[in-house]
Amino acid sequence: MADTQRWLLTDVLADLWTERFHVSSGDFPTTPFPASWFVNKRTLRGGRRDGVELVEVHNGALTVCILPTRGMGLWRGEYRGLRLGWQAPIRGPVHPQWVNLLDRGGLGWLDGFDEWICRCGLHSNGPPGHDPQTGEFLPLHGRIANQPAHYLAVQVNPQPPYCLEVHGRVQETTLFFTHLELRSTIRTAVAANWLEIDDEIVNLSSKPAELELLYHCNFGPPFLGNGSRIVAPVRELAPRNARAAEGVANWDTYTGPTAGFVEQVYFTELLADSDGSTLAVLHDSNEARGVALRFRITQLPRFIVWKNTAAVEDGYVTGLEPATNFPNFKSFERQHGRVIQVPPHGRYRTWLRVEVLETRDAIRSVLTEIHRLQSSPPVIHAQPHPDWCQM
Repeated sequence: MADTQRWLLTDVLADLWTERFHVSSGDFPTTPFPASWFVNKRTLRGGRRDGVELVEVHNGALTVCILPTRGMGLWRGEYRGLRLGWQAPIRGPVHPQWVNLLDRGGLGWLDGFDEWICRCGLHSNGPPGHDPQTGEFLPLHGRIANQPAHYLAVQVNPQPPYCLEVHGRVQETTLFFTHLELRSTIRTAVAANWLEIDDEIVNLSSKPAELELLYHCNFGPPFLGNGSRIVAPVRELAPRNARAAEGVANWDTYTGPTAGFVEQVYFTELLADSDGSTLAVLHDSNEARGVALRFRITQLPRFIVWKNTAAVEDGYVTGLEPATNFPNFKSFERQHGRVIQVPPHGRYRTWLRVEVLETRDAIRSVLTEIHRLQSSPPVIHAQPHPDWCQM
């Protein structure tokens, strides 16, 4: 069989940029792929999406839309007719030129938020405000989701398991401040029901750097609906605020769309196996379809559940969010030792896997895994935990 092939699409240092790109299984006529697949790159036009680069990966069963212009976020996806993502009240994807992060007192990040999976970070990922240690103003959820990739490549391995990869690099750098680079590999395999996000954060500076990183994984119907449930091996859980405390007894179940619903957020730490691997699953009321997230608590030790079961037109969605820290203001997280310190020219690695579960047997198998990890009853706090939640 042929060796792995790689195509460089963007490299700012080499003054290289590719407007359109297409590769498919048809370009490998002698390779017995289990399904027809393609990788396609184009630039969107019209409205606030004008100029946004889109890389579409279709592995024969799973489709993933990647946005190099928006920090290598995943805009939306689909698996055998099941939609992955949510219906945001924003006609996206939005080009970062239309997102003023300082708007509305630092809440401008919300103007571009409609991705299925986006990163919050890298220098900070909490609410907006002035950092008393550095004197800088930190916008909501950080800057990385609105930074364009300066390097982009596609890689195909025409040997089992026939992996399809998109590689991107995004810098979050400012003179006298942060010098961080996201080096991301988004990977799937032909005919697979999964994708992986394999990230490396590199400190380009000769000085130590702080890192906060959260993966905002957002799901609406068909996985979210009345009676849907999230299941995870919870070690400890606390509501973020008084509003979340109102629903803490039902933190793991969902209602249908409700006009006027005010979001509820729950902070957790999960149990894991001896290798630090853990998982969480969201499934519908019939346990007929679901999605599972797998990650390592050695890399992403916190897990946040965001419940926003508002009316559909207002953004009916839940967020399952593995993270390095809780999304409080950075000074609070720093005080409690949850801000990662990356040494000069050092690196921090994270890995996240998303699996689509389309049968009851698949869901029950994952639930069995979780039950095995749940070695002791979870500690559920009725009120915000003073060390976890900034009141």
